[in-house]
Amino acid sequence: MPTTFVKGDLFEDTKDVPSPRAFAFAADCSGAMDKGIAVAFKKRWPAFAEAYRARAEAGKMQLGDVFMWRDGDVVVYALGIQHGEKKAKVSTLARALETMATRAEGDGVTRITLPRIGAGKGGIDPARVKRVLVETGVVSPVALVVFEQFVRRAPAP
Repeated sequence: MPTTFVKGDLFEDTKDVPSPRAFAFAADCSGAMDKGIAVAFKKRWPAFAEAYRARAEAGKMQLGDVFMWRDGDVVVYALGIQHGEKKAKVSTLARALETMATRAEGDGVTRITLPRIGAGKGGIDPARVKRVLVETGVVSPVALVVFEQFVRRAPAP
């Protein structure tokens, strides 16, 4: 399915998406969730953050791995693309995306929502990230929707 790039609020603009609602983000294999979009995931789903931290601390999260967590109709995929202060690599991102897409199909997920990837401490070239996302979408049965620009939803009157 083609990868779609949109503007908006990753969490608010997906509330009406059919179940399961799936999200993914680029994660630090050390288990740290104290910067960037990881903080928003940690605040929204603290049980996910705790499970991810435990897996990482046990040494079970390696570069290119994908950690999946499910709570009711929400699925979260943490893509292990960097470790500590080491710079992320496009090849690691590509491997994690491929693993995620294969796993998602088995999990009954048809659509995954992602934030802009590699823009934080990972520092991957945005054009290369976009190319990998498009290439993954072409061969994946799972739709990827990338919120490449955050736009806060206006509060209801």
